[in-house]
Amino acid sequence: MNSAGRTLSWVVYRMPVLGKPDGMRAVCEQREWAELERNRPGVYTLIRGGIASEGEAERLARGTSGDRPDRRAKSLAVPGAAGGLAPGQSPVPGL
Repeated sequence: MNSAGRTLSWVVYRMPVLGKPDGMRAVCEQREWAELERNRPGVYTLIRGGIASEGEAERLARGTSGDRPDRRAKSLAVPGAAGGLAPGQSPVPGL
């Protein structure tokens, strides 16, 4: 609810951006979305409406962007590394 006592809901929508084929996601209040659609019908694409909180809408709009990177160690296979050699095979050719 806002300071005027109105219950707010939020929307996530896609807006066209020059040079970005997929456009950009944005967030606004449901009533602002209605105004956008009334003034420029079909320009913006609704992704989801009726979201209860601005934070939830922001997370949906952001997707995985801004998430903390996965810090777990990843095993990398390095060609020619000692673990990948056949028994009796030297890592140095000709030896």
